[in-house]
Amino acid sequence: MTRISVDVNDEWLEAARAELGTESKVETINAALHELARRKRAKDLIATLDEIELDLSGSADAWRYGGRDLSRLVEEAREDRIA
Repeated sequence: MTRISVDVNDEWLEAARAELGTESKVETINAALHELARRKRAKDLIATLDEIELDLSGSADAWRYGGRDLSRLVEEAREDRIA
């Protein structure tokens, strides 16, 4: 772990603490950095999945007990992301 001394905006730190539910400054800063790293990984994963062509036609037949039709899943997800 790296130890650093840095000036931090008190308002931003308090806002982050309230949002993250942390108790100490160190815990808040570490949680905020972790959250940003997690978001970056999720964004990269979504970008990778966007590059893959999915053929979900006939998906309702692939599930047991009547299944689910997933053929519009990709289109609906993209519509939600645009909105």
